[in-house]
Amino acid sequence: MYWVDLDEIAIMTGRCWAELHRLLRAIPALESALSRYDDTRARDKALYLSWLASAYLDAGEVEYSAAITGKVLDLSQGLASARPAGRSRILLHRLQQHRQLTPVAELLERSAAS
Repeated sequence: MYWVDLDEIAIMTGRCWAELHRLLRAIPALESALSRYDDTRARDKALYLSWLASAYLDAGEVEYSAAITGKVLDLSQGLASARPAGRSRILLHRLQQHRQLTPVAELLERSAAS
């Protein structure tokens, strides 16, 4: 368990809270740990950010969710892992209903072009 440190535990905790739709607990745990998580760990960070984007979407913060989903797409670019791509597709599908919002429309257009 060499990779389990306090940030990984906080991320796991935040992911659990996000899945349970306990957003007031999920968002701070994920934001705090991910602010220290290096982008060079692109696959893991993309996955973990996808739970943060989902939590923000569940909380009604659509524009912020779209911005984080964009970061997920950026980090996922060129990865050989299917998991970040799958999580991105779920988020993009959920964001479709908000396509009238400019940040969402731009994100959807960007994802369709790539």
